[in-house]
Amino acid sequence: MTRPTISAIVITKNEEKNIVRCLSGISWVDEIIVVDSESADKTVEIARKFTPHVFTRPWEGYSLQKNFALEKAKGEWILSIDSDEVVEEKLKEEILKTISSSQPYHGFSIPRKNFVGKRWIRFGGWYPDYTLRLFKKGEGKFEKRHVHEAVTISGKKGYLKTPLLHYTYRDLQDYAQRQLHYARLAGREMQEKGKKAFLPGLFFHPIYNFIRCYFLCLGFLDGYLGLRLAILSSGYVFKKYRLTKYTN
Repeated sequence: MTRPTISAIVITKNEEKNIVRCLSGISWVDEIIVVDSESADKTVEIARKFTPHVFTRPWEGYSLQKNFALEKAKGEWILSIDSDEVVEEKLKEEILKTISSSQPYHGFSIPRKNFVGKRWIRFGGWYPDYTLRLFKKGEGKFEKRHVHEAVTISGKKGYLKTPLLHYTYRDLQDYAQRQLHYARLAGREMQEKGKKAFLPGLFFHPIYNFIRCYFLCLGFLDGYLGLRLAILSSGYVFKKYRLTKYTN
């Protein structure tokens, strides 16, 4: 009995430092689809060493790029991977075992181990960070959002146990810069949806976010780095709400 086929989809832009590690970890799938957003480095050249299915198109947003990749995929199951993520052998084995067994699920969320530099951030709400990344073709689609795009599926969702490695930030400065970018996107999205925030929330939300990350989610157990991350995360929340229309 042959197992169901898997297509891995990856979107890229100037990822020559990460792409080899990423694509090496999914070299076992039946098909790899890479959608590149006009990289200026060697990302495309490197990707073509792993797969002939490399497409270049202008950047249109996370969701639209991933849905384009999804349309090109032919596998029975889709594995969505970011270019700074790595599938290790144990996760590969769990994925293959899961899709080959009789189960009622149309999609699976996978836990992620998020890293800042070489440090795994274990607390502060950073783990297990379940994200839906494995789903049946035709049963899932990326909802249109400016940031934090997610897959919505039409059937039941299950959970895998083995984590995906996510080398998300080089250092704290990289984290801070990207949080500013994400805050602008999130604020723009809230404005487009007509959402309004109460002015007191500009101060309440960041304070609550810090309490949640540092105390309720035990971020203090990550030491000084946990403190810095809680502060920067609260700064993201402040910037996001600052860009939203207010009502008294």
